[in-house]
Amino acid sequence: MDSGTISGLKSTIFTGFRRSGAKLRKYSHSSRSLLPVRCAVRFRPCIDIHKGKVKQIVGSTLDDVAGSGALVTNFVSDKSSAEFANLYKKDGLAGGHVIMLGADAASRSAAVEALRAYPGGMQVGGGINLDNARSYLDEGASHVILTSFIFNDGKLDLERLKQLVHMIGKHRIILDLSCRKKNGKYCIVTDRWQKFSDMFLDEQSLVFLATYADEFLVHGVDVEGKRLGIDEELVTILGCYSPIPVTYAGGVAAMADLERIKEAGMGCVDATVGSALDIFGGDLSYREVVAWHWKQVTVSQPL
Repeated sequence: MDSGTISGLKSTIFTGFRRSGAKLRKYSHSSRSLLPVRCAVRFRPCIDIHKGKVKQIVGSTLDDVAGSGALVTNFVSDKSSAEFANLYKKDGLAGGHVIMLGADAASRSAAVEALRAYPGGMQVGGGINLDNARSYLDEGASHVILTSFIFNDGKLDLERLKQLVHMIGKHRIILDLSCRKKNGKYCIVTDRWQKFSDMFLDEQSLVFLATYADEFLVHGVDVEGKRLGIDEELVTILGCYSPIPVTYAGGVAAMADLERIKEAGMGCVDATVGSALDIFGGDLSYREVVAWHWKQVTVSQPL
């Protein structure tokens, strides 16, 4: 989508709000979160774990076939997950996520190490279900991140989601609505982003799913890990329609991309940066991104 089309989308949405007499949303993170995080364009750090190591992987190349040779790895760190968690803690960056890119014991152990290093400061995702959700919260996660668990054969399993809400409360739940383009629309993908669900990401689905979650996490799968720029159309949709805090990840390659997220998301979409950061082998200064984050904290005003 070009800039003119995106501007048209924003104009249409604002016109609809004016005609309906509605107000654009304002929100802040739940006061029940273990560490407060307010959404007004923030940097959300990440720790991606694969086979017990902190890595940066092109997520769309993950699959369940051992030795398939399709996996594209951008970076493997010699630092532990706990070291990264301690870095984020030292810099006061709350609300980041730890993602287990596999169900192996080494990855689970590394995730727990990160959570223990920064209690209440990080979310955790990857293989979360009814049996283990509470244990990760007990280990220090502020929230659990759900994706494939709430979909069954490509269809939303609302009963599963309701069960988890009943067990731990919606204020401890983040829904991962990562998506790919399908027939011109954004379709939520599951199972390591390999399977299309029957749910599209739009105003209706965002408003409905917000009933069961404290936040959304959305990877633009078509650009994730490639450092080719953000999916501006997707960010615009999130900024216009999400009624709860939302974090976008995918394609950030330079500081200008963070400003594009700020603009396209109308000051309502947080940003995650992975492979582009120098701490993950990229060219983008982590320190510069942290400085940008604190500038947003200082100057941001409610919409």
